Amino acid sequence: MIRQWKKIDSQTIADFRIFSARKDTSLSPRTGQEHSFFILDSPDWVNVIPVTPDGRIVLIRQYRHGIEQVTLEIPGGMVDGDDGDAAEAGRRELLEETGYAAEEVIYLGSVHSNPAFLNNQTYTYLATSVRRVQEPQFDGAEDIEVVLADAAEIPDMIRHGRITHALVVAAFYHYSLYKEQ
Repeated sequence: MIRQWKKIDSQTIADFRIFSARKDTSLSPRTGQEHSFFILDSPDWVNVIPVTPDGRIVLIRQYRHGIEQVTLEIPGGMVDGDDGDAAEAGRRELLEETGYAAEEVIYLGSVHSNPAFLNNQTYTYLATSVRRVQEPQFDGAEDIEVVLADAAEIPDMIRHGRITHALVVAAFYHYSLYKEQ
């Protein structure tokens, strides 16, 4: 039986704008030995699957520095302290990144972003009957292109490696479960 490890020490080792890094020392319940683990403390994230009245999905293309490539994703970002909740953050991110606003936002599910070293969750929302209401409001580090795709194309985009972001793939899985209900 797998048991919880006992944390005996935790130290913040770096603090950055979007996360802080800490070193935890924990005891193995199986061996009693101490081990060090490096954890990123990060705010929760949100992803939004925006669907237009005619059933198209609003996607975004943006450059991702971690892989040094342009990716095809859905709107999303951090849940800020100013946001009331993840749904509000999703509406904000949708508007800022695409200029679209939603008639309704429906919770689809959440996943742990990467529980091996991150302590946050990513929430997924469906945004229904989205319409373009303004120009996108990018921050200085964003360069985003809005792309509309037929919903039926999404599985092939994932299958053929056009959509590769793991949290976006998880979001579309939540969406497929929702549609099966």
